[in-house]
Amino acid sequence: MFLLKKLLAALILPPAGPVLMALFGLWLMRARSRRWQHGGLWLATLSLIGLLVLSLPVVGTALMAPLEPYPPITPAQLQRVQAIVILGGGTYSQAPEYGGDTVGSASLERLRYGARLARESSLPLLVTGGAPFGGRPEGELMGESMEHDFGVKVRWVEAASRDTVENASLSGPLLKAAGITRIALVSHGWHLPRAVPLFEKQGLEVTPAPTAFSTRSASPIAALLPGGLGQSRQALNEYLGQLYNRLKDMI
Repeated sequence: MFLLKKLLAALILPPAGPVLMALFGLWLMRARSRRWQHGGLWLATLSLIGLLVLSLPVVGTALMAPLEPYPPITPAQLQRVQAIVILGGGTYSQAPEYGGDTVGSASLERLRYGARLARESSLPLLVTGGAPFGGRPEGELMGESMEHDFGVKVRWVEAASRDTVENASLSGPLLKAAGITRIALVSHGWHLPRAVPLFEKQGLEVTPAPTAFSTRSASPIAALLPGGLGQSRQALNEYLGQLYNRLKDMI
């Protein structure tokens, strides 16, 4: 199921989704029926225009805005929790300058903020992330990076999870075994609306601790130049993830 979800998402989300739709439209243009030919032309044209629109930074920022409802955690909120949980965000596989696998850029952003919160509060840390596509588990890499790069030790390492659902289901027992019921959950702002309910289902009281917010471009011109497809893709992926979790809860 995990690999099937990843495959379907890769085929639906841009750039593959719009490109496949455009190719299908071009194939329909070969039909003998004029109606099918016109339909294929419209499908190909709208798919390519849609891909271009999604690549505009202003569109990516607009798609991200509803996914970032949580404000930064306050010192008062941090004082009320018992531990900090940092979610993995991907690895940098076979990094030549590091001599092997290490944390990816998204994970590094989360680790940096988690380390800051840990130094401010002296709270214990849990990092979570496995190796769904092989290589070293992300949790282990996060623990090493936290200690070597930020000088903060990690108390718990969860290294078997493949996605956010398993981040929660496998981290929950580790925390409860230590008497932890109130956590600050560190991840990107756009990821937390999906992650928070999953950890709450484990019986934890969750205080969101978002980082790496999607901010507007300083230049209005830059916001209208194609180059923001990654942000739009990430936003659409989160919307799909939220929809999937809701449908799964209904079944």
